[in-house]
Amino acid sequence: MSDQNIVTTLSERILTLRFNRPEKKNAITSAMYTQMADALLAAEENPDVRVVLIAGTADIFCSGNDLQDFLAGEGSIHDMPVARFLRTLSVFTKPVVAAVNGPAVGIGTTLLLHCDLVYAGEGARLQLPFVNLGICPEFCSSYLLPRIMGHVKAAELILLGDAFSAQKAFELGLVNAVVPAAEVEPLALEKARRLAQQAPNALRISKMLMKRFNDSTMATALTVELDHFGQLLHGPELKEAVGAFMEKRKPDFSSFN
Repeated sequence: MSDQNIVTTLSERILTLRFNRPEKKNAITSAMYTQMADALLAAEENPDVRVVLIAGTADIFCSGNDLQDFLAGEGSIHDMPVARFLRTLSVFTKPVVAAVNGPAVGIGTTLLLHCDLVYAGEGARLQLPFVNLGICPEFCSSYLLPRIMGHVKAAELILLGDAFSAQKAFELGLVNAVVPAAEVEPLALEKARRLAQQAPNALRISKMLMKRFNDSTMATALTVELDHFGQLLHGPELKEAVGAFMEKRKPDFSSFN
């Protein structure tokens, strides 16, 4: 099944979700979030799906949210398609593998925290530019990143918002391996095939056991982050950041308190 922006394929009990919007650097729209959430919910119930593989196009994983589409959303952030996708992936019980080439920005990085195995190309560049945009982290990253790497390293990624290499992501414990770009998806697919051949109930229980002591905290983190994200989404700092981006200038936050 496919549309213009998301392609889903099922083969060898592996469901591949592929970002396919290269002309917009695979920026995610509300419609794309809806399709991915629907695909994950269906995969959860489908015994023919044992593993999910998330990938992008050849040289772009995901550049984050499509800002124009995202800002056009109405109602509470908790009711938007993005929140539905976040909740669905965060509690997904089957193994999830990611193949990352090129830019992985914003949610393109934070969604990796909810994957079980992550493989990145040597040229991949990850980034958490939330503060740079006048908003706050999402997808439980404010909880998971300090837990994975400690506060000071997480603070460097979140508060400064600079892009960082795949090798640094490996050193920080965010990816399993860094390989040449052409080898990323074959390696991720090989690991997905191995998982698909494992005992499915044992896999699900093992994943649950690794996550069970974090489940309630992650649910709280997801809700609290979205509360603050929703407030900042309509605030003056984001307006300044978006205006600066459109005008190709550096944002000026000097007058904000």
